[in-house]
This record gives sequence, C-alpha cells and structure tokens, in this order.
Amino acid sequence: NAEYGGGFLVQGKSADQARQVLTDAQALEDAGAFSIVVESVPELVASHVTASLNVPTIGIGAGVNTSGQVLVWHDMLGLFRSFTPKFCKQYAQLGNLASEAIQNYVQDVQDKRFPAMNTSFS
Repeated sequence: NAEYGGGFLVQGKSADQARQVLTDAQALEDAGAFSIVVESVPELVASHVTASLNVPTIGIGAGVNTSGQVLVWHDMLGLFRSFTPKFCKQYAQLGNLASEAIQNYVQDVQDKRFPAMNTSFS
C-alpha cells in the first residue's frame, strides 16, 4: 500500500527494510493470504521473499524471480502520457490513438456526421 509504505517508493532497499518486507509477507501468509503482491522492491529481496513463503508471489517491479508477474494495463498500453512507472515496459502508445479517436468523434458529432443513417434505427 503506497500510503503505508510512504508513497510510491522502492521498499526494502536497506537490510532493515528488507527484513520488514519479509516479516510483513510472512504475516500475510500466516493470516491466510492465498498469494502476495510484491511491488517495487529490489529483485534480491523479492526472490528471498518468494523462496521463504509457501504461497505464490506476484511481482510488479520486483524482478523475474517471483511466482508470477502483473502490470497495470493502462501503463503497459501507454494510455497516460504524464507518468510511466520505472518498472513498466510499454508495449504500445494507445493514449495517442485514443485521444485522436475521441477528437474525431467530437468533430463528427459537431459536424453532424454522427450519428448517420447506417448507425441509426429507422
């Protein structure tokens, strides 16, 4: 949780922080969690956490050694221009396409080209 961890910062960079990440993950497992998301931690810490638990870990910005991976699809598809997390690989720039499509829609409505006969019921 970003508020609990002090914002969108890498967690577990110091030895004390790394121990706390592991302690928190173990507490979640003990409480009955069926999996744990490990976000924005160094790869070595995520790897150690994953190896120490009996439940799968899902990494987001935590390296390749978690049980699985997840990305926020808005980030992955490039829907936002102002911010992309460091750990996110953008596979497309759909924000630009979406913006252009919306502008075209607005123009068609203003020019009364939409709706047309083929998109209306008679």
